[in-house]
Amino acid sequence: MTPITDISQLDLNKTYSYADYLTWQLGEMVELIKGKIFKMSPAPKVSHQKISANISNRFYNFLHKKPCSVYYAPFDVKLPAKNTKNETYTVVQPDICIICDQSKIDENGCNGSPDLIVEILSQSTKRKDLKDKYEVYEESGVKEYWVVYPSEKVLEIFVLENEKYQTKGKYFEGDIVSPSFMPDFKLELTEVFED
Repeated sequence: MTPITDISQLDLNKTYSYADYLTWQLGEMVELIKGKIFKMSPAPKVSHQKISANISNRFYNFLHKKPCSVYYAPFDVKLPAKNTKNETYTVVQPDICIICDQSKIDENGCNGSPDLIVEILSQSTKRKDLKDKYEVYEESGVKEYWVVYPSEKVLEIFVLENEKYQTKGKYFEGDIVSPSFMPDFKLELTEVFED
């Protein structure tokens, strides 16, 4: 079998599984959402990187020697769909995720839903993050989904209640936020958006 080394070798209309994904030797990063291939955007902008580092570092410092851990892209999160027999068709690489059940972690990433996922929007990922990923995170039981709007300096929080996301609110510079399952952690948004 010829190795898959370029995305042009794949049929973008076909449904692929995580098993397929593992065989690819692509030069570019891709995600699978419900079996469909989504190209990752090119290297993020500096503002995206700073926001990601600011959030990740604060979580890392708080969680050091605690049961939960922080991971950041590139890091595979495999989300099995409901009613499928051990087959995974969604593999995403969130900007940041918090995982409290360490049994979900293996050398290839996370098997199942993280407790918290943070996505930092860019123009090229906006639709995917606000629609496609929102839907799979909700369906797979991610407790909280945080969406960062860098240019507006806004953080929107969605909390899973009765298997549906409820908007907790939009937060701005000067606000302090915490995950609902981790009330002792305080994230000051002024520090998140500082240059």
